[in-house]
Amino acid sequence: MTQEIKFGTDGWRGIIADDFTFANVRRVAGAIASYVQKYENAQRGVIVGYDARFASPQAARVVADVVAAAGIPVKLANDYTPTPAVSYAVKQQGAAGGVMVTSSHNPWNWNGVKFKAHFGGSATPAIMKKIEEEMAAGAAPKGTRAAVQEVDLKKDYVTAVCAFAGMDLIAKTKFKFAVDAMYGSGRGVLPGIFAERGVQCVAIRQELNPLFPGINPEPIQPHTRMLQDTVVREKCDAGLATDGDADRIGAVAEDGTFIDSHRIFCVLLRWLLERKKWPGEVVRAFNTTGMIDRIAAKHGRKLHETSIGFKYVADLMMEREILMGGEESGGIGYSRFLPERDGVLNSLLLANVMAEEGKPLGQLVADLQREFGPHYYGRSDLHIPENMKQSAIQRARADGTQGLGRYRVLKKEHMDGVKFFLDAPTNGNGANAWVLFRASGTEPLLRLYTEASSPELVSEFLRIGETFVRE
Repeated sequence: MTQEIKFGTDGWRGIIADDFTFANVRRVAGAIASYVQKYENAQRGVIVGYDARFASPQAARVVADVVAAAGIPVKLANDYTPTPAVSYAVKQQGAAGGVMVTSSHNPWNWNGVKFKAHFGGSATPAIMKKIEEEMAAGAAPKGTRAAVQEVDLKKDYVTAVCAFAGMDLIAKTKFKFAVDAMYGSGRGVLPGIFAERGVQCVAIRQELNPLFPGINPEPIQPHTRMLQDTVVREKCDAGLATDGDADRIGAVAEDGTFIDSHRIFCVLLRWLLERKKWPGEVVRAFNTTGMIDRIAAKHGRKLHETSIGFKYVADLMMEREILMGGEESGGIGYSRFLPERDGVLNSLLLANVMAEEGKPLGQLVADLQREFGPHYYGRSDLHIPENMKQSAIQRARADGTQGLGRYRVLKKEHMDGVKFFLDAPTNGNGANAWVLFRASGTEPLLRLYTEASSPELVSEFLRIGETFVRE
Protein backbone atom coordinates (compact mmCIF):
# COMPACT_ATOMS: atom_id res chain seq x y z
CA MET A 1 0.00 0.00 0.00
CA THR A 2 1.30 3.46 -0.87
CA GLN A 3 2.15 5.57 2.17
CA GLU A 4 0.04 8.70 2.63
CA ILE A 5 1.98 11.96 2.42
CA LYS A 6 0.41 14.96 4.15
CA PHE A 7 1.52 18.50 3.39
CA GLY A 8 1.71 21.03 6.19
CA THR A 9 2.29 24.79 6.17
CA ASP A 10 4.75 24.91 3.28
CA GLY A 11 5.71 21.32 2.64
CA TRP A 12 6.02 17.83 4.00
CA ARG A 13 7.87 16.42 7.01
CA GLY A 14 8.39 12.86 8.14
CA ILE A 15 10.49 10.58 10.30
CA ILE A 16 13.68 9.46 8.55
CA ALA A 17 13.49 5.87 7.18
CA ASP A 18 9.83 5.58 8.21
CA ASP A 19 8.00 8.29 6.21
CA PHE A 20 10.99 10.21 4.91
CA THR A 21 12.41 7.75 2.38
CA PHE A 22 13.99 8.38 -1.01
CA ALA A 23 10.95 6.72 -2.60
CA ASN A 24 8.64 9.25 -0.94
CA VAL A 25 11.00 12.12 -1.78
CA ARG A 26 10.69 11.05 -5.45
CA ARG A 27 6.87 11.15 -5.15
CA VAL A 28 6.93 14.66 -3.69
CA ALA A 29 9.47 15.83 -6.29
CA GLY A 30 7.30 14.38 -9.09
CA ALA A 31 4.27 16.31 -7.81
CA ILE A 32 6.32 19.54 -7.65
CA ALA A 33 7.69 18.98 -11.16
CA SER A 34 4.18 18.41 -12.50
CA TYR A 35 2.90 21.55 -10.75
CA VAL A 36 5.75 23.64 -12.21
CA GLN A 37 5.06 22.29 -15.72
CA LYS A 38 1.33 23.03 -15.54
CA TYR A 39 1.19 26.33 -13.68
CA GLU A 40 4.60 28.05 -13.91
CA ASN A 41 7.14 28.84 -16.63
CA ALA A 42 9.06 25.57 -16.35
CA GLN A 43 11.99 26.75 -18.47
CA ARG A 44 12.87 29.28 -15.77
CA GLY A 45 14.01 26.27 -13.76
CA VAL A 46 13.90 25.23 -10.13
CA ILE A 47 16.39 26.01 -7.34
CA VAL A 48 17.15 23.13 -4.95
CA GLY A 49 18.84 23.54 -1.54
CA TYR A 50 19.34 21.42 1.58
CA ASP A 51 20.08 21.69 5.28
CA ALA A 52 22.57 19.89 7.55
CA ARG A 53 20.35 16.94 8.49
CA PHE A 54 21.05 13.28 7.89
CA ALA A 55 20.49 12.40 4.19
CA SER A 56 19.62 15.99 3.17
CA PRO A 57 22.33 16.30 0.45
CA GLN A 58 21.35 12.92 -1.01
CA ALA A 59 17.62 13.73 -0.91
CA ALA A 60 18.29 17.08 -2.63
CA ARG A 61 20.10 15.19 -5.39
CA VAL A 62 17.06 12.88 -5.73
CA VAL A 63 14.77 15.93 -6.05
CA ALA A 64 17.09 17.49 -8.65
CA ASP A 65 17.14 14.26 -10.70
CA VAL A 66 13.33 13.89 -10.72
CA VAL A 67 12.76 17.55 -11.66
CA ALA A 68 15.45 17.47 -14.36
CA ALA A 69 13.99 14.23 -15.77
CA ALA A 70 10.76 16.16 -16.37
CA GLY A 71 12.70 18.56 -18.61
CA ILE A 72 12.98 21.34 -16.03
CA PRO A 73 16.47 22.88 -15.55
CA VAL A 74 17.78 22.67 -11.97
CA LYS A 75 20.26 24.71 -9.99
CA LEU A 76 21.40 22.58 -7.07
CA ALA A 77 23.17 24.03 -4.03
CA ASN A 78 26.82 23.00 -3.73
CA ASP A 79 26.72 23.24 0.10
CA TYR A 80 24.37 23.31 3.11
CA THR A 81 22.23 26.40 2.64
CA PRO A 82 19.83 28.53 4.73
CA THR A 83 16.23 28.27 3.52
CA PRO A 84 16.01 32.06 2.93
CA ALA A 85 19.02 31.79 0.58
CA VAL A 86 16.98 29.42 -1.60
CA SER A 87 14.02 31.83 -1.50
CA TYR A 88 16.30 34.74 -2.38
CA ALA A 89 17.78 32.86 -5.34
CA VAL A 90 14.29 32.01 -6.63
CA LYS A 91 13.23 35.66 -6.62
CA GLN A 92 16.54 37.12 -7.80
CA GLN A 93 16.91 34.66 -10.70
CA GLY A 94 13.23 34.62 -11.66
CA ALA A 95 13.02 30.85 -11.15
CA ALA A 96 9.75 28.93 -11.39
CA GLY A 97 10.12 27.80 -7.78
CA GLY A 98 12.46 26.42 -5.16
CA VAL A 99 12.76 23.22 -3.15
CA MET A 100 14.45 23.02 0.24
CA VAL A 101 15.20 19.68 1.87
CA THR A 102 14.78 20.41 5.58
CA SER A 103 12.72 19.68 8.64
CA SER A 104 13.46 23.12 10.10
CA HIS A 105 13.52 22.96 13.92
CA ASN A 106 12.25 19.35 14.31
CA PRO A 107 14.28 16.74 16.24
CA TRP A 108 17.24 15.01 14.57
CA ASN A 109 15.27 12.00 13.29
CA TRP A 110 12.99 14.10 11.07
CA ASN A 111 13.48 15.49 7.58
CA GLY A 112 11.23 17.03 4.95
CA VAL A 113 10.71 19.03 1.78
CA LYS A 114 9.59 22.67 1.57
CA PHE A 115 8.39 24.31 -1.63
CA LYS A 116 9.09 27.99 -2.30
CA ALA A 117 6.95 29.82 -4.86
CA HIS A 118 8.22 32.02 -7.70
CA PHE A 119 7.85 35.18 -5.56
CA GLY A 120 10.54 33.96 -3.13
CA GLY A 121 8.44 32.86 -0.18
CA SER A 122 6.45 29.94 1.21
CA ALA A 123 3.91 28.60 -1.26
CA THR A 124 0.37 29.84 -0.70
CA PRO A 125 -2.31 27.36 0.44
CA ALA A 126 -3.70 27.45 -3.13
CA ILE A 127 -0.32 26.38 -4.57
CA MET A 128 0.11 23.63 -1.95
CA LYS A 129 -3.38 22.34 -2.81
CA LYS A 130 -2.39 22.02 -6.49
CA ILE A 131 0.81 20.15 -5.53
CA GLU A 132 -1.28 17.83 -3.34
CA GLU A 133 -3.58 17.14 -6.31
CA GLU A 134 -0.55 16.21 -8.45
CA MET A 135 0.64 14.00 -5.59
CA ALA A 136 -2.72 12.23 -5.35
CA ALA A 137 -2.60 11.62 -9.11
CA GLY A 138 0.84 10.02 -8.77
CA ALA A 139 2.40 12.56 -11.13
CA ALA A 140 5.91 11.69 -12.33
CA PRO A 141 6.40 13.62 -15.57
CA LYS A 142 9.13 12.69 -18.03
CA GLY A 143 10.62 14.88 -20.75
CA THR A 144 13.91 15.58 -22.46
CA ARG A 145 16.27 15.52 -19.48
CA ALA A 146 17.40 19.02 -18.50
CA ALA A 147 20.70 19.99 -16.93
CA VAL A 148 21.46 19.95 -13.19
CA GLN A 149 23.96 22.69 -12.43
CA GLU A 150 25.66 22.90 -9.02
CA VAL A 151 25.83 26.51 -7.80
CA ASP A 152 26.76 28.59 -4.76
CA LEU A 153 23.47 29.90 -3.35
CA LYS A 154 25.07 31.63 -0.36
CA LYS A 155 27.34 34.25 -1.95
CA ASP A 156 24.65 36.50 -3.49
CA TYR A 157 22.36 35.97 -0.51
CA VAL A 158 25.06 37.06 1.96
CA THR A 159 25.76 40.15 -0.17
CA ALA A 160 22.04 41.00 -0.15
CA VAL A 161 21.44 40.61 3.60
CA CYS A 162 24.58 42.62 4.38
CA ALA A 163 23.41 45.46 2.10
CA PHE A 164 19.96 45.39 3.71
CA ALA A 165 21.31 45.44 7.27
CA GLY A 166 23.92 48.18 6.85
CA MET A 167 27.08 46.46 8.06
CA ASP A 168 29.28 49.58 8.15
CA LEU A 169 27.74 50.75 11.42
CA ILE A 170 28.08 47.31 13.02
CA ALA A 171 31.75 47.16 11.97
CA LYS A 172 32.48 50.48 13.70
CA THR A 173 31.14 49.42 17.10
CA LYS A 174 33.05 47.43 19.68
CA PHE A 175 30.20 45.06 20.45
CA LYS A 176 30.99 41.37 20.82
CA PHE A 177 28.52 38.71 19.70
CA ALA A 178 28.08 35.01 20.39
CA VAL A 179 26.60 33.18 17.40
CA ASP A 180 24.92 29.77 17.58
CA ALA A 181 24.04 27.88 14.36
CA MET A 182 22.58 24.98 16.42
CA TYR A 183 24.37 22.56 14.01
CA GLY A 184 22.04 23.89 11.28
CA SER A 185 22.52 25.14 7.74
CA GLY A 186 23.32 28.66 8.95
CA ARG A 187 26.72 27.21 9.90
CA GLY A 188 29.56 29.59 9.16
CA VAL A 189 27.35 32.30 7.65
CA LEU A 190 27.15 34.85 10.48
CA PRO A 191 30.70 34.15 11.75
CA GLY A 192 31.97 34.70 8.18
CA ILE A 193 30.07 37.99 7.82
CA PHE A 194 31.38 39.26 11.17
CA ALA A 195 34.97 38.07 10.60
CA GLU A 196 35.15 39.82 7.23
CA ARG A 197 34.36 43.12 8.93
CA GLY A 198 36.45 42.67 12.06
CA VAL A 199 33.43 42.32 14.37
CA GLN A 200 34.22 40.33 17.54
CA CYS A 201 32.36 37.01 17.41
CA VAL A 202 32.38 33.78 19.41
CA ALA A 203 30.89 31.00 17.28
CA ILE A 204 29.38 27.81 18.73
CA ARG A 205 27.73 24.68 17.30
CA GLN A 206 28.84 25.52 13.75
CA GLU A 207 30.14 22.01 13.03
CA LEU A 208 28.26 19.39 11.06
CA ASN A 209 26.46 16.98 13.40
CA PRO A 210 23.09 15.71 12.15
CA LEU A 211 22.31 14.25 15.59
CA PHE A 212 22.00 17.79 17.05
CA PRO A 213 23.44 16.41 20.33
CA GLY A 214 21.37 17.33 23.37
CA ILE A 215 19.03 19.75 21.55
CA ASN A 216 16.36 20.26 18.95
CA PRO A 217 17.66 22.93 16.57
CA GLU A 218 15.04 25.42 17.76
CA PRO A 219 16.22 28.78 19.18
CA ILE A 220 14.10 28.66 22.35
CA GLN A 221 14.80 27.45 25.88
CA PRO A 222 16.14 24.97 26.94
CA HIS A 223 18.02 24.53 23.64
CA THR A 224 19.70 27.95 24.01
CA ARG A 225 21.45 27.05 27.30
CA MET A 226 24.91 26.70 25.71
CA LEU A 227 24.51 30.08 24.01
CA GLN A 228 23.39 31.71 27.28
CA ASP A 229 26.41 30.28 29.11
CA THR A 230 28.74 31.37 26.29
CA VAL A 231 27.45 34.97 26.35
CA VAL A 232 28.16 35.26 30.10
CA ARG A 233 31.51 33.44 30.04
CA GLU A 234 32.85 35.36 27.02
CA LYS A 235 31.39 38.72 28.19
CA CYS A 236 29.40 39.22 24.97
CA ASP A 237 26.90 42.03 24.39
CA ALA A 238 24.37 39.68 22.80
CA GLY A 239 23.89 36.11 21.62
CA LEU A 240 22.27 35.32 18.26
CA ALA A 241 20.84 31.90 17.34
CA THR A 242 19.36 30.51 14.12
CA ASP A 243 17.35 27.29 13.81
CA GLY A 244 18.00 24.16 11.75
CA ASP A 245 17.43 25.83 8.39
CA ALA A 246 18.29 29.37 9.57
CA ASP A 247 14.93 31.00 8.88
CA ARG A 248 14.11 31.65 12.56
CA ILE A 249 15.87 33.66 15.25
CA GLY A 250 16.38 33.53 19.01
CA ALA A 251 18.60 35.81 21.10
CA VAL A 252 20.33 36.20 24.45
CA ALA A 253 20.94 39.40 26.43
CA GLU A 254 24.34 40.40 27.83
CA ASP A 255 23.49 38.91 31.26
CA GLY A 256 22.57 35.52 29.75
CA THR A 257 18.80 36.07 29.79
CA PHE A 258 16.96 34.45 26.88
CA ILE A 259 15.23 37.01 24.64
CA ASP A 260 12.19 35.53 22.92
CA SER A 261 10.90 36.31 19.43
CA HIS A 262 8.25 38.73 20.77
CA ARG A 263 10.84 41.04 22.27
CA ILE A 264 13.06 40.69 19.20
CA PHE A 265 10.09 41.73 17.02
CA CYS A 266 9.41 44.74 19.28
CA VAL A 267 13.06 45.90 19.35
CA LEU A 268 13.28 45.71 15.55
CA LEU A 269 9.87 47.30 14.95
CA ARG A 270 10.55 50.27 17.20
CA TRP A 271 13.91 50.87 15.48
CA LEU A 272 12.43 50.67 11.98
CA LEU A 273 9.70 53.14 12.90
CA GLU A 274 11.77 55.61 14.91
CA ARG A 275 15.17 55.47 13.20
CA LYS A 276 14.52 54.21 9.67
CA LYS A 277 11.02 55.65 9.29
CA TRP A 278 10.25 53.03 6.64
CA PRO A 279 6.65 53.04 5.36
CA GLY A 280 4.23 50.17 5.65
CA GLU A 281 1.84 48.29 7.89
CA VAL A 282 2.56 45.73 10.59
CA VAL A 283 1.44 42.07 10.76
CA ARG A 284 1.54 39.73 13.72
CA ALA A 285 0.15 36.25 14.33
CA PHE A 286 -2.71 35.61 16.78
CA ASN A 287 -0.38 34.23 19.47
CA THR A 288 2.13 37.11 19.60
CA THR A 289 2.64 39.91 22.10
CA GLY A 290 0.23 42.81 22.45
CA MET A 291 3.22 45.15 22.79
CA ILE A 292 3.44 45.15 18.98
CA ASP A 293 -0.04 46.74 18.89
CA ARG A 294 1.06 49.51 21.24
CA ILE A 295 4.20 50.32 19.22
CA ALA A 296 2.25 50.36 15.94
CA ALA A 297 -0.49 52.56 17.48
CA LYS A 298 2.05 55.08 18.78
CA HIS A 299 3.37 55.53 15.24
CA GLY A 300 -0.03 55.49 13.55
CA ARG A 301 0.61 52.26 11.64
CA LYS A 302 -2.19 49.87 10.69
CA LEU A 303 -1.85 46.52 12.46
CA HIS A 304 -3.06 43.21 10.98
CA GLU A 305 -3.61 40.08 13.06
CA THR A 306 -3.48 36.71 11.27
CA SER A 307 -3.93 33.04 12.01
CA ILE A 308 -0.84 31.22 13.26
CA GLY A 309 1.74 30.36 10.58
CA PHE A 310 4.06 32.56 8.52
CA LYS A 311 2.17 31.74 5.30
CA TYR A 312 -0.64 34.06 6.46
CA VAL A 313 1.88 36.85 7.08
CA ALA A 314 3.45 36.23 3.65
CA ASP A 315 0.03 36.31 1.96
CA LEU A 316 -0.51 39.85 3.27
CA MET A 317 2.99 40.85 2.15
CA MET A 318 1.99 40.06 -1.41
CA GLU A 319 -1.17 42.17 -1.19
CA ARG A 320 -0.06 45.22 0.79
CA GLU A 321 2.98 47.26 1.76
CA ILE A 322 4.03 45.48 4.94
CA LEU A 323 6.90 47.00 6.88
CA MET A 324 7.34 43.93 9.05
CA GLY A 325 5.50 40.73 9.84
CA GLY A 326 6.18 37.98 12.32
CA GLU A 327 5.07 34.95 14.30
CA GLU A 328 5.61 33.51 17.77
CA SER A 329 8.15 30.88 16.69
CA GLY A 330 10.85 33.34 15.62
CA GLY A 331 9.94 33.91 11.98
CA ILE A 332 10.13 37.60 11.00
CA GLY A 333 10.17 39.09 7.49
CA TYR A 334 10.06 42.36 5.54
CA SER A 335 8.16 43.11 2.31
CA ARG A 336 11.01 45.20 0.95
CA PHE A 337 13.39 42.23 1.15
CA LEU A 338 11.41 38.98 0.69
CA PRO A 339 8.00 37.63 1.81
CA GLU A 340 10.02 35.13 3.85
CA ARG A 341 11.26 34.71 7.41
CA ASP A 342 15.02 34.97 7.81
CA GLY A 343 17.08 34.21 10.92
CA VAL A 344 20.37 35.43 9.43
CA LEU A 345 18.96 38.78 8.30
CA ASN A 346 17.22 39.36 11.63
CA SER A 347 20.44 38.58 13.53
CA LEU A 348 22.23 41.25 11.51
CA LEU A 349 19.39 43.73 12.02
CA LEU A 350 19.51 43.19 15.80
CA ALA A 351 23.25 43.91 15.69
CA ASN A 352 22.40 46.96 13.58
CA VAL A 353 19.96 48.27 16.23
CA MET A 354 22.55 47.78 18.98
CA ALA A 355 25.14 49.64 16.92
CA GLU A 356 22.85 52.56 16.13
CA GLU A 357 21.49 52.89 19.68
CA GLY A 358 24.87 52.18 21.31
CA LYS A 359 23.28 49.72 23.76
CA PRO A 360 23.58 46.00 24.46
CA LEU A 361 20.49 43.90 23.76
CA GLY A 362 19.19 43.64 27.33
CA GLN A 363 19.12 47.42 27.65
CA LEU A 364 17.08 47.76 24.47
CA VAL A 365 14.49 45.31 25.87
CA ALA A 366 14.40 47.16 29.22
CA ASP A 367 13.76 50.44 27.36
CA LEU A 368 10.72 48.86 25.68
CA GLN A 369 9.32 47.53 28.96
CA ARG A 370 9.62 51.00 30.46
CA GLU A 371 7.91 52.81 27.60
CA PHE A 372 5.19 50.33 26.61
CA GLY A 373 4.63 48.60 29.95
CA PRO A 374 5.82 45.26 31.34
CA HIS A 375 4.96 42.37 29.00
CA TYR A 376 5.93 38.78 29.85
CA TYR A 377 5.19 35.71 27.77
CA GLY A 378 4.97 31.97 28.28
CA ARG A 379 4.18 28.82 26.33
CA SER A 380 3.57 25.24 27.41
CA ASP A 381 3.25 22.20 25.12
CA LEU A 382 0.97 19.58 26.65
CA HIS A 383 1.42 16.08 25.23
CA ILE A 384 -1.97 14.61 26.03
CA PRO A 385 -4.35 11.98 24.61
CA GLU A 386 -6.47 13.04 21.63
CA ASN A 387 -9.77 12.76 23.54
CA MET A 388 -8.47 15.07 26.32
CA LYS A 389 -7.25 17.57 23.69
CA GLN A 390 -10.63 17.66 21.94
CA SER A 391 -12.55 17.89 25.23
CA ALA A 392 -10.46 20.86 26.41
CA ILE A 393 -11.01 22.78 23.16
CA GLN A 394 -14.78 22.08 23.22
CA ARG A 395 -15.03 23.32 26.83
CA ALA A 396 -12.94 26.40 26.01
CA ARG A 397 -15.24 27.22 23.08
CA ALA A 398 -18.42 26.80 25.16
CA ASP A 399 -20.26 30.02 25.94
CA GLY A 400 -20.69 29.27 29.63
CA THR A 401 -17.02 29.76 30.63
CA GLN A 402 -17.14 32.76 32.98
CA GLY A 403 -13.78 32.32 34.66
CA LEU A 404 -10.40 30.65 34.41
CA GLY A 405 -9.08 29.75 37.85
CA ARG A 406 -9.70 32.78 40.04
CA TYR A 407 -9.82 35.22 37.11
CA ARG A 408 -12.93 36.51 35.36
CA VAL A 409 -13.05 36.08 31.57
CA LEU A 410 -13.57 39.51 29.96
CA LYS A 411 -13.96 38.22 26.38
CA LYS A 412 -12.95 35.37 24.07
CA GLU A 413 -11.57 35.35 20.53
CA HIS A 414 -11.62 32.37 18.14
CA MET A 415 -9.39 33.28 15.19
CA ASP A 416 -7.08 30.29 15.73
CA GLY A 417 -7.78 28.26 18.85
CA VAL A 418 -9.56 29.94 21.78
CA LYS A 419 -8.09 33.03 23.46
CA PHE A 420 -9.36 34.12 26.90
CA PHE A 421 -8.78 37.74 27.95
CA LEU A 422 -8.66 37.84 31.76
CA ASP A 423 -9.41 40.42 34.42
CA ALA A 424 -5.92 40.39 35.94
CA PRO A 425 -3.57 43.10 37.29
CA THR A 426 -1.70 45.11 34.63
CA ASN A 427 0.89 46.49 37.09
CA GLY A 428 0.40 50.03 35.87
CA ASN A 429 0.36 49.99 32.08
CA GLY A 430 1.49 46.39 31.57
CA ALA A 431 0.14 43.68 29.29
CA ASN A 432 -3.55 42.92 29.06
CA ALA A 433 -3.66 39.34 30.29
CA TRP A 434 -4.68 36.51 27.97
CA VAL A 435 -4.42 32.72 27.66
CA LEU A 436 -4.69 30.91 24.30
CA PHE A 437 -5.63 27.23 23.94
CA ARG A 438 -4.64 25.79 20.55
CA ALA A 439 -4.77 22.15 19.52
CA SER A 440 -2.20 20.74 17.12
CA GLY A 441 -3.77 19.50 13.90
CA THR A 442 -1.12 16.82 13.37
CA GLU A 443 -0.32 15.27 16.77
CA PRO A 444 -1.79 14.64 20.27
CA LEU A 445 -0.55 17.98 21.52
CA LEU A 446 -2.23 21.09 22.91
CA ARG A 447 -0.33 24.36 23.20
CA LEU A 448 -0.98 26.96 25.84
CA TYR A 449 0.22 30.51 25.20
CA THR A 450 -0.10 33.35 27.66
CA GLU A 451 0.90 36.97 28.19
CA ALA A 452 0.71 39.01 31.39
CA SER A 453 2.30 41.93 33.22
CA SER A 454 4.63 39.84 35.41
CA PRO A 455 6.54 36.55 35.23
CA GLU A 456 4.58 35.34 38.28
CA LEU A 457 1.25 35.85 36.51
CA VAL A 458 2.57 34.04 33.41
CA SER A 459 3.51 31.02 35.56
CA GLU A 460 0.11 31.11 37.29
CA PHE A 461 -1.79 31.30 33.98
CA LEU A 462 0.13 28.33 32.56
CA ARG A 463 -0.74 26.32 35.71
CA ILE A 464 -4.41 27.37 35.55
CA GLY A 465 -4.54 26.59 31.84
CA GLU A 466 -3.09 23.10 32.32
CA THR A 467 -5.55 22.40 35.16
CA PHE A 468 -8.42 23.43 32.85
CA VAL A 469 -7.15 21.14 30.08
CA ARG A 470 -6.83 18.11 32.39
CA GLU A 471 -10.21 18.56 34.15
